[in-house]
Amino acid sequence: MSFTTRPELRGTFGAVSSTHWLASSVGMSILEQGHTAFDAAVASGFVLQIVEPHLNGPAGEVPILVTPAGASAPITICGQGPSPAKATLEYFRSLGLVTIPGTGLLPACVPGAFGAWLTLLRDYGTAELEDVLSPAIYYAEHGHPLVPRIANTIASMRELFTTHWPSSAELYLPNGVAPLAGKLFRNPQIAALYKRILSEAGSAPTRTARINAALNFWYKGPVAEQIGQFCATENVWDVSGEPHKGLLTAQDMADWTPPVEKPVSVSYGDYEVFKCGAWSQGPVLLQMLQLLNKSGIDKTDLMGPDFVHLVVESAKLAMADREAWYGDSADVPLHTLLSSDYAEQRRGLVGARANMEVRPGAPDGRQPTLPPLRPVGTIAQPGLGGGEPTVARDPQLPNDRQGEPSLTRDGAQRGDTVQVSAVDRWGNMVSATPSGGWLQSSPVIPGLGFGLTTRGQMFWLEDGLNSTLAPSTRPRTTLTPSTAFRDGVPYLAFGTPGGDQQDQWQLIMLLRHIHGGMNLQEAIDAPAFHTDHLPSSFWPREFSQGSVTLESRFSAETRSELERRGHKITIGDPWSEGRLCAVGREMDGGTQLVKAAANPRGMQGYAVAR
Repeated sequence: MSFTTRPELRGTFGAVSSTHWLASSVGMSILEQGHTAFDAAVASGFVLQIVEPHLNGPAGEVPILVTPAGASAPITICGQGPSPAKATLEYFRSLGLVTIPGTGLLPACVPGAFGAWLTLLRDYGTAELEDVLSPAIYYAEHGHPLVPRIANTIASMRELFTTHWPSSAELYLPNGVAPLAGKLFRNPQIAALYKRILSEAGSAPTRTARINAALNFWYKGPVAEQIGQFCATENVWDVSGEPHKGLLTAQDMADWTPPVEKPVSVSYGDYEVFKCGAWSQGPVLLQMLQLLNKSGIDKTDLMGPDFVHLVVESAKLAMADREAWYGDSADVPLHTLLSSDYAEQRRGLVGARANMEVRPGAPDGRQPTLPPLRPVGTIAQPGLGGGEPTVARDPQLPNDRQGEPSLTRDGAQRGDTVQVSAVDRWGNMVSATPSGGWLQSSPVIPGLGFGLTTRGQMFWLEDGLNSTLAPSTRPRTTLTPSTAFRDGVPYLAFGTPGGDQQDQWQLIMLLRHIHGGMNLQEAIDAPAFHTDHLPSSFWPREFSQGSVTLESRFSAETRSELERRGHKITIGDPWSEGRLCAVGREMDGGTQLVKAAANPRGMQGYAVAR
């Protein structure tokens, strides 16, 4: 075994891995109380909203892959809410917009996270509502130590908050001062809201009735009413350079319940990998596996140029299909896209050199339609308060396209995502990828303590695309948790933040685990990479032709060979690619072993197992 930043954790009782140590510890405490992995994930998810508010929030979204012990396949709980009923192409065009802004109120969709988490709790868990909300209430009320990135994000938002978003300034700039890293930060508004929910729901006679009462409070009661009122009355500045009201209404929220769906999957050797449907980018991972299945990747050096080249060129093809074919309201030829015959046709397009085209396929003979390709740096971005346009860059990141951006005057403040995976002693497994409602992307709604999701920026405003904006439709999200079975038995639950890069990083980890025999921590720690040869899913929807970003831990020989093959190489920081979290289970005789690993990048991901 090679050196790792921490051990692959192993035990028999249970394991939780998430992007923040407090959430992982809370999840394990729920397991210690005798509850399931599903309960642990819910409690962790609510804590993540408090301790990583720059990466997710209560009015965000979360897709969840749920695998009950002994199940033959997972199920999907879709916490990706749809667009408002008033969100039409005609309305956005009447505003003079060619892309949906990445901030403010216009891109708000129905906040799906609360509904999805409570659906998981109600239908698969054992804990009470109070059990899973109490840790989040504690950290919101008594404070949690801010990680440096949150403090830096708040400080960078100071001018926008004080000039345009006073409700955010009130919460995040107490006494006009940005909070310091390592110091306790509190959100009393969220604490008060969750206490009120517990009080209102507590009189219901059964556990199920209490959870349903909380759902009604959120989607058909005071929370929906406050959100609808805020959107209808507040003119909020966004990255278009103008203020706009929102389109989301209380009726939009009342009309929605989280869909429960079957996932899609492909087989890869002894493994079957499950993902969410084509309303997410999840099938991209499955298409990449099909493309690589007979490519010889299992015989490559997993740190060498052949491995990187094959993964990147396969990602380009799969992402081109994502752009042409994926979408919630579209007729997606998913069966063909995931078939081995289609992969066989497409595999021949992977040559010895980097290809610079965007090449979607023609499944079932249908001709693809692509969105516009806008090269990086060509989109003017308005300054705060009507200043000169700037092209946003985040100096903390090795590549301008990493993460999920929410733009301010001075640069791209990355909204990104979080992850939690859990397994328990009975063999229940869950993987969830929460996101949205970032503190830097939409103003705090007074009295609620959080802002709205801006996931609607992922729709296109061009006619005729599979992800063209339509009313009451899910945006084609980047959020994409994973579950893998081995020999027909549940084996791994994993995922990562990272926007368009999520499935690329998950693929790299999985291939190194399967073909290289790396344990989960080795596979997460190993040097990673990604390509941005795709239209970004986030405002301003840019495209970086032929780009490949490598962590600097790759050898000089690998870098130079990739450049010789035509890839446009950017060297990132040594620990900058991905924030993977994974848990697993396997049998040792008649006893279940659990295992877990977490990403060291960012210095806050944490796994717990015993």
